[in-house]
Amino acid sequence: MAGTDDTAADDDALFVLTAVLLTPAQFPSVLGDDYVAACAALGLEPYAEGYGLVLGQDNGGARWTVVVEDVSLVAVAIASWDCGMEYDLSPDDRSVVCALPGWPLALAVAAPGVPEPHDPVPDPDGDGPVPLTPPDTEVWGPPQRRLGADEIALQWAAWRGQIDDETAFGPSEETATDGEAPDDATADGGRTDEARAGGDESPSEPAGSGQHPGVRMALEAARAYVSSPPPPGRIRSAFAPGGARTLRADGPGWSLVARTDDIAFILLDEEPGEIMTVGRGPELPGLLKSLDELAVRPS
Repeated sequence: MAGTDDTAADDDALFVLTAVLLTPAQFPSVLGDDYVAACAALGLEPYAEGYGLVLGQDNGGARWTVVVEDVSLVAVAIASWDCGMEYDLSPDDRSVVCALPGWPLALAVAAPGVPEPHDPVPDPDGDGPVPLTPPDTEVWGPPQRRLGADEIALQWAAWRGQIDDETAFGPSEETATDGEAPDDATADGGRTDEARAGGDESPSEPAGSGQHPGVRMALEAARAYVSSPPPPGRIRSAFAPGGARTLRADGPGWSLVARTDDIAFILLDEEPGEIMTVGRGPELPGLLKSLDELAVRPS
């Protein structure tokens, strides 16, 4: 995925390592619960058209995140890389909004022939922005919770396969059970074994005391979105097999991942590393349908 462009960061060429979209429909969840919050984390105006984030290193090896307005160019590059094709991502200088020190995401790659990745030298006047850094994987908080939800959405089939509906869900309309994230949920800054706190042996083991209060709170907050729509990006909808949609919804202290034709998973700030499951029941399908109608979708 590496390429070189002529974009300047401290007057050095940028060796491009990867790129991500920052739009209402697609943005790094680590930055915030919605698109507006994600833009604010980078000091950007939340324009409806969005941005592209190009992550790379300069000639000295320093990490830079270059923000560009050419969203289509970045989208084509990402699609090409996802298909295993080479693509030289070279945004025009006129599309560059700013160059921010550091990376908001953890990258396991580096540009060949330059020093190891490191933060740029601070501004001697102390006026420059603090370098962006990935979230600390040794703690649990909103960024880690959102990254965990991203991982569940990405690996839905694996997570869903751990749920035995007959033992996990009773006759109530929405039954929550507690579970612990498996080891493969730590990708891209997710939870680590050391950072987990408690938990049952599997997501299908009943909690024994009914629905978790945090799950009730999250479901009530999600229902409130139907009558009072949240900021753009707070609810997102993506393709899923069989004509269904994968929903991602977030709010203060909670994240929800669901398939419109299936169950939902909920993660909470107050329950480090725990994954709560919510059965279909008579009410969940209608809630998911309403949320999907509100959601922003990739163009």
